[in-house]
Amino acid sequence: MVANRGEIAARVLLAARGLGLSTVAVYSDADRGAPYLDLADSAVHLGPSSAAESYLNVAALLEAARSSEASAVHPGYGFLSENSGFARACGEAGLVFVGPPPSVIEDMSSKDRARHIAADAGLSVLAAAEGDDDELVAAVLARVGFPALVKAVAGGGGKAMHLAGDEATLRATLVSARREAEAAFGDPRLLVERYVGDGRHVEVQVAGDETGHVVHLFERDCSVQRRHQKVIEEAPAPTVDPALRARLCADAVRLASSVGYLSVGTVEFLVAGGEPYFLEMNTRLQVEHRVTEAVTGVDLVRLQLEIAQGHPIPFAQADLVCTGHAIEARVYAEDPDAGFLPQAGMPSFVRFSDDALVDAGVSVGRAVTTYYDPMLAKLVVSGPTREQARRRLVHALDESAIFGVRTNLGLLRRLAASGAFAEAAIDVSTLDRGFLPAPPEEALVALAVAADILAGDGHDSPLGLNDGWRLGAPAAPAALSLILEGTEHLVVVDRIAGVVRCDGRSVEIALLEETGGRRRCAIDGVEAVFHYAFDHQAVTIGYHGSSYRFERWRRSRAADQITLGGDVIRAPMPGVVRQIDVTVGTRVQAGEVLAVLESMKMEFPLRAPRDGVVAEVAVTTAGHVGLDAPVFRLESAPAPGAGPDGRGSTR
Repeated sequence: MVANRGEIAARVLLAARGLGLSTVAVYSDADRGAPYLDLADSAVHLGPSSAAESYLNVAALLEAARSSEASAVHPGYGFLSENSGFARACGEAGLVFVGPPPSVIEDMSSKDRARHIAADAGLSVLAAAEGDDDELVAAVLARVGFPALVKAVAGGGGKAMHLAGDEATLRATLVSARREAEAAFGDPRLLVERYVGDGRHVEVQVAGDETGHVVHLFERDCSVQRRHQKVIEEAPAPTVDPALRARLCADAVRLASSVGYLSVGTVEFLVAGGEPYFLEMNTRLQVEHRVTEAVTGVDLVRLQLEIAQGHPIPFAQADLVCTGHAIEARVYAEDPDAGFLPQAGMPSFVRFSDDALVDAGVSVGRAVTTYYDPMLAKLVVSGPTREQARRRLVHALDESAIFGVRTNLGLLRRLAASGAFAEAAIDVSTLDRGFLPAPPEEALVALAVAADILAGDGHDSPLGLNDGWRLGAPAAPAALSLILEGTEHLVVVDRIAGVVRCDGRSVEIALLEETGGRRRCAIDGVEAVFHYAFDHQAVTIGYHGSSYRFERWRRSRAADQITLGGDVIRAPMPGVVRQIDVTVGTRVQAGEVLAVLESMKMEFPLRAPRDGVVAEVAVTTAGHVGLDAPVFRLESAPAPGAGPDGRGSTR
């Protein structure tokens, strides 16, 4: 039984099928009818959409295993994959847990305990502090220093992980981080560690069997991150020399051996100034396991399942060779231009490149919700050299598009094509410092292509064509008015000249190939690939991974202004209102927290954009809000001593 969902459930189900094993999938209300269910021999409904009532519900999972007569459980990654209580409960129920023993999970998934074990095994560790809030603050001031990184002791995946640059920020962060840790992992304990902003995140894949045989499968670089969550991973690490590689791998094997590690796992390091510092050990399969598979030829999921059956690892360390280079890009439902806030929506168009290995959990008509992690898919490419793999990744991202929900595809493409990535010069904090916004010319080119498509699109009737055709005369230029994010653009398509004129510039467009929502064009003489789809009175264009939706006329937003007109503060993402810190009449200052929203198990404070008075509150605690939904309305605060009319006291 695979106790997970989405693309990782599909990955494990296929590997199990390859070994001839019968399989069981589980699903929540939100995943009813999901594609991964078709890969299992049977499927069991767990419960409501929320993770707490489904994929984190140990009792429901054990009952699903019992009712389906499963004999083993694979936890995938995320959810309960590093929960020692779940592993122990599986054993007590007579189930084989595909992973290490509960005691090992307990030791290594607890960041504070893992640090001590690693130090005892001879690995270098960063200065850190543990305890309650006052103890943590005192220890940071005394020996850790700022900036400091707050982590959930039982956490991972960047959840409940926050950076603090001073004492006041640290105290406020500890409160929200404990709440996030409790919600995501059921454990509010925190650890504060010295933060190294210009380091590289390098991890070593290990595997151990019941005979005590432990091997490494070389290292991966995962330095391209945002909010401490990985975005692009690659193997081998491009900045690691042979001496450092030997030390990293030896440290990882020594640590795994010291705890009697069983199954596959990953030892993570921060490399700074040539020194590797132990960060944590993930006692599960990693999202980025595919890049290791690509350069070693070892199927890690199959290896997990074989070890769980009691088989020894079928190769020695000397048999393993790292060949070529592989890169993985994670596609997230998020808005990079709005601080990587998670997004939700209904995908209306999904296409991935045929030139990449794709593990996808997104499809047309399957809603992307705020209940689960925002990762939608992974694209993996490989090549004889890093540069060849990088170029293949750029091509694969050009050939991929998702419409209907905002994603980071455009950012991934800009990253892969950037000189900084080509030179392996991106560290763990580069994206958080601000990196690679979409160039304005991309939107201009997308606008020109949208107009060119619409000018020749007659929908159901040839009389609806706007291509400028005239009887007995050359085609006349076609004029269109298109709206992009509220801004109107007047565009003229001149088919005779082969140009589109918009925003004071002419763009030459030559159609080279068109098949089913995909166009290959020459733009000012340079070939490019575009994806497109019609949506009522709009066309969406996918270009370099980014998507642009052009409406043919302006839509009024008066409906949501009736209640809250004026200076409205809107939700920057869909989610749940976790707390409201103000009421009508509260005076606030710019930057003051008004409410806290939660989406995909992460909290985001909603702050006042300026000084003022809260005039209306449009949400309630625990209520759901959609993207761009009204939350508060502010009014200007009257001057000190002013009367009700704002002109001063009448006394």
